[in-house]
Amino acid sequence: MSATETSALLYRPFTADDIAAAHALSVEVKWPHRADDWRFVLDAGAGFIAQDGERVVGTALYWKHGDNGGSLGMVIVAPDFQGKGIGRKLMELLLEALGHRVTVLHATPAGEPLYAKLGFQRIGAIHQHQSADFTVPRVDLPQGERLRAIEPGDTQAIVDLATRASGFDRSALLPALLNVARGTVLERDGALLGFSLIREFGRGHAIGPVVAVATDQQHVRRAQALVAHELAQNEGTFTRIDTPDESGLLDWLEGIGLTRVDTVIRMARNGTPPHDASVAQFAIINQALG
Repeated sequence: MSATETSALLYRPFTADDIAAAHALSVEVKWPHRADDWRFVLDAGAGFIAQDGERVVGTALYWKHGDNGGSLGMVIVAPDFQGKGIGRKLMELLLEALGHRVTVLHATPAGEPLYAKLGFQRIGAIHQHQSADFTVPRVDLPQGERLRAIEPGDTQAIVDLATRASGFDRSALLPALLNVARGTVLERDGALLGFSLIREFGRGHAIGPVVAVATDQQHVRRAQALVAHELAQNEGTFTRIDTPDESGLLDWLEGIGLTRVDTVIRMARNGTPPHDASVAQFAIINQALG
C-alpha cells in the first residue's frame, strides 16, 4: 500500500527503520516492550504508521496466520494526538489488509467500543500475571510422562499442537519463535503431549505459548508442570505469563506469587477461531500475536 495523507497526517507502511520511533512511542505510553520485541513482531507481520511531519504519532501491526486467520495489535497513538481518529484510521488499514480472515485482538475496556463498531465481538478474556518474587511449585506428572528440552526434531509436532490449540495456522510463526525462545516438551512413549516456551521480553522474560493435550483429566496438571519447569530455570527473574480465562491456572498462578496485574478482552471478527477440544492453550504467545 502506498502512503496516504489525511488531514495533514501521513499514513504509510511500517518499516524496520520505524522501530526506534515505535519503541519510543511505546515507552511514552508505559508499555514494557523492548526494541527487540518490536523487531520480532514486525518480522513476523506488517503494519502501518501515522506520521505528523517527521514524528511517528501512531502504530499498528497485523499478522496473517495461513489463509483464514489473522491477529492485530501494537496499536498505539501518542497521548497528545488521541481523539483525532488516528486509531480508527489505523484499524481500518489493518482490517483492509486482513480482508476476510477470522481476526482476533485483545482490547482494553477503553478500546472495546471502537472495536465493537468495527465488527469485533467479545469472545473471552486474557489475564496478565507477573512477578520476580514467585515460588517454584512441585508438580508431579502422571506415570510414564516426562519433561525434556525441545529438540530440532520436535518442531513439526509443536507446530501441530500450537495450530490445534490456537485455531490459527502456526506453521510460519512457531519456527520463528523457536529461534528466539528456549522451551520444554512433555512426552509419553515418544509422543508429545504438550510444550512451553520462554523468551526474553519486556522487563524480563515471558512464558508462552503453553499447550497440552486435553483428552483426559490431567491436562491442567501437565500445564502446571510445564510452567513450573520454566519458572525453575528463571527463579528470581521477572517473569510474565498471559493466560486465557478458561485455562484453570489463574488461582494457581496467584498462589505461587505470579500476581494478576491486568485483564484484557479477547475479541474476534469474521467469526471465531476453530476450536479443537482435544488440545488446550494455557498461555498465549503475547497479546499481539495471540
